[in-house]
Amino acid sequence: MKNTNTKTLTRVALLVAIEVVMKLVGLGSVPVGPLYMSFLTLPIAVGAITMGPAAGALLGALFGATSFMQALQGKSVMGGALFAASPAGYFVVSVIGRVLMGLCVGLIFAALQKALPKKEKLTCYIAAFCAPFLNTVFYMGLLVAIFYNSEFVQNLAAKKGATNPLMFIVLVVGIQAVVEWCVCCAVAGTVSLPVRKYMKNH
Repeated sequence: MKNTNTKTLTRVALLVAIEVVMKLVGLGSVPVGPLYMSFLTLPIAVGAITMGPAAGALLGALFGATSFMQALQGKSVMGGALFAASPAGYFVVSVIGRVLMGLCVGLIFAALQKALPKKEKLTCYIAAFCAPFLNTVFYMGLLVAIFYNSEFVQNLAAKKGATNPLMFIVLVVGIQAVVEWCVCCAVAGTVSLPVRKYMKNH
């Protein structure tokens, strides 16, 4: 049992390191307008699929913490503006939303495994797709719920020509969200399957 826990912690630590390195070298977030095209959901998806909801939540928390610090340091235009409007509100958007995302990916994969026990490859890809998809849903959903009436969001909505919250979300995330979903689905799904097989054999 102790050996198993040590292996799990080592794997989580490796994914944490990958996430940190991706962020530091600029591979994790690519600026696109007021938002960032993020690929930091990749290690979260792999962790949630291979080690469960708790690992997904932990890695999601790390992702959220880096976004929150980026806003605190003024490195994100939207994040900085929302943080200035409400630090607590932006904490919910950037951190809590990402924790929920990682947790849900792990729970979804577990549910799919029970429903489709002989379709492991398919369940890996579906769960991998859910990571960036839920990241978009939680981030933009919480942002609209908390900040839609703020000056920054209203100005951005007017600039984009959005007349309601749903249109605002669609116009802001645009094609970048679809790219994130496709890349994470392909990469995390492909990586997770052999990792799971390796873990079963060791």
